[in-house]
Amino acid sequence: MTLERQDTATDTDAVPALQALEDGRSSVRLRAALAVGTAPDPRFVDKLVERCAIEPEFFVRDSLTWALTRHPVSVTLPALVREVRSECAQARSQALHTLSKIGDRRAWPAITRALLSDADDEVARSAWRTAVVLVPEGGESALAAVLVTQLGRGERETQLSLSRALVALGEVIVPALRTATTAPDPRVRAHALATERLLHEPDTGFESAIEEAKRVVALGGSGREGR
Repeated sequence: MTLERQDTATDTDAVPALQALEDGRSSVRLRAALAVGTAPDPRFVDKLVERCAIEPEFFVRDSLTWALTRHPVSVTLPALVREVRSECAQARSQALHTLSKIGDRRAWPAITRALLSDADDEVARSAWRTAVVLVPEGGESALAAVLVTQLGRGERETQLSLSRALVALGEVIVPALRTATTAPDPRVRAHALATERLLHEPDTGFESAIEEAKRVVALGGSGREGR
């Protein structure tokens, strides 16, 4: 078989897999994503990224991300960096999630302050997790300073995600947290105290830490009495 005929055969084989990513059955889409990841082809990357933006099922999206991690970074990175600027929230969120799985720090410049404070909670949470993975050595304090501006935001899951991201940065977060404990907003103060407790007492559950912090704030304490 000539090289031209081999390419034609490969193109023919690729069509069913790409079409299956749009099948109405989630099980078929899942198998297609797994197949594409098992036999990676750079020509699949754009389609995988495109599908991530609209795929409704979490477990299929996760398989799409896995498939993307199986492709050359030289191809996936530019496509994902473009996608984090999409107007579609799911596109931004999933692209960020995939960048965190790839873990290539060349993507760091794409993690902007706008993404870290995105109005969509899922996008922001993905950005926080990704930033912690990609932050260059020595950039942790600056990242912490941005992340603490989001303290007090959202419901429990969002606050837990932010606390986990901050704690993952280590002791460098303490000065920023201490400043946040004097914020006018009691939600911010409580979240800062709870996060500092989780840093120093990692076995403490978030629910326990945040409820205790709320009591401290309500009583007008700093949370560091007796330390």
